[in-house]
Amino acid sequence: MSVDKELDDGDINNKQYFEVKDPQIHIIDGTLATDNVSPKNRKPATRLYKKRWLIVFLFSSYSLCNSYQWIQYGIINNIFMKFYGVDSFTIDWMSMIYMLTYIPFIFPVTWLLDKKGLRIIALIATAMNCIGTWIKVASARPDLFAVTFLGQFMSSFAQVFILGMPSRIASVWFSSEEVSTACSIGVFGNQLGIAIGFLVPPILVPNVEDMNELAHHIRIMFYITAGVATLLFVLVVIVFQEQPEIPPTQSQATARSIPPEEYSYVASIKRLLCNKPFMLLVITYGLNVGCFYAVSTLLNRMIIEYYPGEEVNAGRIGLTIVIAGMVGSLICGIWLDRTKTYKQTTLAVYLMSFIGMIVFTFTLDLGHLWVVFITSGALGFFMTGYLPLGFEFAVELTYPESEGTSSGLLNCSAQVFGIIFIICQGKIIDSFGIQAGNIFLCAFLLIGTIMTGVIKSDLRRQRANTLAKEEEHRNGNVQSSDILTEARL
Repeated sequence: MSVDKELDDGDINNKQYFEVKDPQIHIIDGTLATDNVSPKNRKPATRLYKKRWLIVFLFSSYSLCNSYQWIQYGIINNIFMKFYGVDSFTIDWMSMIYMLTYIPFIFPVTWLLDKKGLRIIALIATAMNCIGTWIKVASARPDLFAVTFLGQFMSSFAQVFILGMPSRIASVWFSSEEVSTACSIGVFGNQLGIAIGFLVPPILVPNVEDMNELAHHIRIMFYITAGVATLLFVLVVIVFQEQPEIPPTQSQATARSIPPEEYSYVASIKRLLCNKPFMLLVITYGLNVGCFYAVSTLLNRMIIEYYPGEEVNAGRIGLTIVIAGMVGSLICGIWLDRTKTYKQTTLAVYLMSFIGMIVFTFTLDLGHLWVVFITSGALGFFMTGYLPLGFEFAVELTYPESEGTSSGLLNCSAQVFGIIFIICQGKIIDSFGIQAGNIFLCAFLLIGTIMTGVIKSDLRRQRANTLAKEEEHRNGNVQSSDILTEARL
């Protein structure tokens, strides 16, 4: 076997062209060709394009813009209550609408993803997000709460087209050594948006008594968001690409070789629902992320209860939770790419989330904000850092099923538990206090930790890639596609 590294595309890494001993037989795009092939037309079985980084960072940017809006009402809950003349539970629904919208729409959206691909999903997501932000611009009046709720609904609808995409983009564009890192970058944007949502609204919208001045500040915040959302929509129209011309991995090459008529979305859902390790992960993921949603949504109430007048610091504490989680996400992604210890890492991070929640619960009322900053940072590092772990572990457990479908089920579970936890914890706080509400979340994190420990680590994607590489070494890459097909079956 000889290797020809002369390629026309200077924008390509992983440059390999395999030619077997028979000069009439070549491998082109992962398939056999028996005619003479000129050097100019030779293509490798797999390639990595530098544009993959542009795609994942663009996705991360519009995910940021959308997730920022999720918490922008809740973090200044008391100010929006005063401005629109509604109660606290109504403002909580400005966060919960993101979760409620996701549940009925995720299955049609994942079907659309499988049928139409990433570019169509990206265009719809950014268009809906842009429309939602401009509707909010028109709602900055005390008598227009229904309009601002409509704008938030449109943004929440856009989120359905965003939340489960990191693992799909990572698989379609990145090598097997980069998928966990790429997925972490995709999740990173969502987390950074939440972090900005904690930090910016308390600064842009101070707690002033004059309603005209308050409306002015709210309008400025909405205009900034709308401008960013519009710019990102234009960039997606111009830049965002469906997939690379040549797949980055052998597992992706095999996935592309499956004829569309042989793929059944309903059958895929049924297989996932019968996959016991995956269904355990669906529940445990929902418990962990649902707790994070509850803490984020109700954080303003927790801080104001013990530290009156500290709206800005409540936002900074939320920022600390998410920034620490972003660091945790990237570290966990790099760790997974190097070690492939999916279950062990997931279990360790879940256990530390439980311990972090206990520490946060019993130090919140000590009267020292610096203590709250430290404990919230530790909690965020593990609880938010868990997000990409769940996505990547799910892809391993469910290969070769669509990454969008498995991620969609994970997120659907998170939204259901998020709504339940926010409502229940809010009622517990009203009746028994902040500490009792947080203990309620600790109990479910303990249950999730135990359930994670019994998940069987069946790493199907890793096994498929390993089989392909072994066969490539034995047979000069001639039969690797057949081996991957056998692994899939």
